[in-house]
Amino acid sequence: MLLRPLQAVIVLALLGASPAAADDPPCPGLFAEGRAPVLTNPKLAAHTRPLCFEAYAVLHSGASRTPLYAAEHLTRESVAAARMVARDDSFHEEERLPAAERSQLEDYVHSGFDRGHLAPAGDMPTPEAQAQSFSLANIVPQNRAFNRGLWSGIEESVRRLASQRGTLYVVTGAVFTGGVVDALKSRVLVPTQLYKALYDPASGEAGAYLAPNRGGGEWRAVSMDELRAVAGVDVFPGLPAAAKARAMDLPEPREFARGDAAERRPRSDTWQDWFFRELARAVSKALRDVLRSIF
Repeated sequence: MLLRPLQAVIVLALLGASPAAADDPPCPGLFAEGRAPVLTNPKLAAHTRPLCFEAYAVLHSGASRTPLYAAEHLTRESVAAARMVARDDSFHEEERLPAAERSQLEDYVHSGFDRGHLAPAGDMPTPEAQAQSFSLANIVPQNRAFNRGLWSGIEESVRRLASQRGTLYVVTGAVFTGGVVDALKSRVLVPTQLYKALYDPASGEAGAYLAPNRGGGEWRAVSMDELRAVAGVDVFPGLPAAAKARAMDLPEPREFARGDAAERRPRSDTWQDWFFRELARAVSKALRDVLRSIF
């Protein structure tokens, strides 16, 4: 059930502040110029915790119970490897987070929203990395039409661009703006917008896709300076001022093109469907773990 109204800024401010990203990033190799994004809006810093995974890093907010951003380093080789990994949905709660600060699987049941990745499963170069991408610490509530349409097209376009250019640093994040936002079961804040920022270290160019979290297919390209004003995050703090002031030319979002249309087919989301789907995944994962331990 969705509850309104909820003051996002008030919630983020009143829960108290804790340090945001440190000067030295905790996940080496994933950040442009070796520097993690910096929160320029202090109200976002409430109960933030950096988490490292094999192929991405997040800054998680215990106030919104979502990630604020996820950082990746995509290369031509990593994208090629990711296309060979079969998708195996295995959403799970992030046990490294305090129970009171993390989202739960049941928050999304009957919510009307998709569990939307910030660091996409389609970017993950190994089965282990892909499994980690289904941590709820990497998930935000996304409008279903948006997640399965425009957003998947943006994700695919970024992968293709990384393949063409050889390497890209990518930061994907959630924006909470306006006086009123939705929340899942009065716990998990729903982003009003999402962004995907890119930096090409070879050319020195940077730019970001910025789109409202709703159906309709609208998006715009913004510079790092404009993104900072909207999202309250300096995603690439090591870039020179000139690179932050101008948005690079971004490719038009392309349709998701891994030849796996069944993956994107809407699923029934009854409690029984969810229970048996999660049970089947748990059994399948346990079987794989047993076989790996033997062989």
